[in-house]
Amino acid sequence: MTSTPAQPAPQDPAGITPDTKDWTWVLERPCPECGFVSSAVDPDQVGPAVRSSVVRWQEVLERPDAALRPDEHTWSPLEYAAHVRDVFGIFDVRLASMVEGDDPQFANWDQDAAAVEGDYASQDPQVLSREIAFAGDRVAGRFDAVGSDDWERPGRRSNGSVFTVRTLGQYFLHDVVHHLHDVGAPTA
Repeated sequence: MTSTPAQPAPQDPAGITPDTKDWTWVLERPCPECGFVSSAVDPDQVGPAVRSSVVRWQEVLERPDAALRPDEHTWSPLEYAAHVRDVFGIFDVRLASMVEGDDPQFANWDQDAAAVEGDYASQDPQVLSREIAFAGDRVAGRFDAVGSDDWERPGRRSNGSVFTVRTLGQYFLHDVVHHLHDVGAPTA
């Protein structure tokens, strides 16, 4: 049996299998793929964990093969890193709306459309590394600033999924850690 060598990410994202799963189940049970246990995350751990993940994402972007897709249906590490940068920004906005508003409904975010519009496959790894550091520090700081009285404030996704600030942090952190697992990076 011969293995197919990794291919450079095409400019056209055709072939990427869209992720249509509703991942909110990770709030109730451990993720069998990456092993992350969302319910074990205390609110004060989110900021430091995000900062720790930034360093690992920067290491991923230093790989000489970061732009290579492992197969035609899977993002390259570079594309995953661009996604995580955008996840940092999306969750920063969602968290702010929950702390500052009253049970906000989040704007819909189509991650697959964002990958196309943001041309994830053509990102400059060095620029992206700096953007991840900036966006990660920003969202980590926002989680650090949440007062203990605000952890149970609610917010809703456009599909009706309800979060508290606490569960939003747990869900968010799973996404970041899971994608480190996706690209074969150490998660701790």
